[in-house]
Amino acid sequence: MSEDQLSLTFAALADPTRRAILARLAEGEATVNELAEPFEMSLQAISKHLKVLERAGLISRGRQAQWRPCRLETAPLEKVSGWIERYQQIWVDRFDRLDQEIKNIQQKRKGKENG
Repeated sequence: MSEDQLSLTFAALADPTRRAILARLAEGEATVNELAEPFEMSLQAISKHLKVLERAGLISRGRQAQWRPCRLETAPLEKVSGWIERYQQIWVDRFDRLDQEIKNIQQKRKGKENG
């Protein structure tokens, strides 16, 4: 059974190293060595992170002579954003109702104190 794209994306984003790699790639293409520079881990470990990101469709690797730049792919992030936006209105509505209920309770308390 293959995993769905949303699950792959969330799994890839769950790791702070992979999020940092994506943040770096948001600035522009980079090689594996350039991506590995800020981390205290082996190139092999960075390559494993890149494979997870590539499997999730979050990055792609080009080929220009011997240079294999990695680049950010935004389509999976756009799908995640769309998924989150569907639930955002539900959360906003619930918080608005909670806020109104708190105001009602506060008004009732004031009424009892003044009455």
